[in-house]
Amino acid sequence: MSAIQDDKSEPIKVLFVLHDGFDTLDFCGPLEMFSHARHNIKDPSTKAFTFQIAAASQGVKSAQGATFKADMDFDDAHEDIEDFDILVVPGGGVEPILQANAEPMSLIKSYVELQKKDPSKERTLFSVCTGSLFLAKAGVLQGLAATTHPDYYTKFENMCVEASKLGDLERTDVMEERYVVNNARFDLGEDLDSNPFILDKKPDLSNPQARRKSIARKGSDAFKLSKRRESLVKRQNMKLGGLRVITSGGVAAGMDATLYLVAAMVSIEAAHEVARVTQYTWAKGVTVEGVDV
Repeated sequence: MSAIQDDKSEPIKVLFVLHDGFDTLDFCGPLEMFSHARHNIKDPSTKAFTFQIAAASQGVKSAQGATFKADMDFDDAHEDIEDFDILVVPGGGVEPILQANAEPMSLIKSYVELQKKDPSKERTLFSVCTGSLFLAKAGVLQGLAATTHPDYYTKFENMCVEASKLGDLERTDVMEERYVVNNARFDLGEDLDSNPFILDKKPDLSNPQARRKSIARKGSDAFKLSKRRESLVKRQNMKLGGLRVITSGGVAAGMDATLYLVAAMVSIEAAHEVARVTQYTWAKGVTVEGVDV
């Protein structure tokens, strides 16, 4: 079953996984954008997303000193992981978590394994800023393209290389983008030139200079320009069982990526309305591979 909803459907379920020292805007930025999205932009009752927070303790403090109340601990999150359509992994203060290999590392892996075992449902793994380092450490970015905060490009590349050595030697294409989307859900049709989300070609992971400026066209009309089609067979044959994997750059780039998700999972009109309401200028990222690419 797709997470795509109609006006009468239940909201799309989002789980934010917060660690001590996370960056406040990495969490609150996407939360704000998701909260304004409606299936019918003229009907406030058609709320598109609902949210829950998982953390190690009931109160989790950000790097900026704000404390947020968690809805569940990580044990409960593991038990309920099947319920969620989107798993959001903020960054900020990641080093202690990486060194201890602590949560949300295990939860990320569980979410990926869930999709591999059950590719019939559309799921999204979405990191903000240095949250992508958790994904690299977990080894889930091999064979994909990804980005992170610009100050961490080199560290991110090194972590991805280490993960490839421990895994199946597939590389990660580190890109200098606001956000990078893998395993999109669009039936692109024949006119790829009119689709603004698609690279001219797939990433060349054999290139030793993996990090590069994207050659992708920018834009936000892929959902509007194409007719959606789910293909279970194709999804099963994609990386991670067709799990949509989105990594975004520093802090505010997470809001850009969230608008992409609103466009992809609700409608392009809904995304533009969120941008209007929040008076936010949407800076576009890229999609490097989709069901029909």
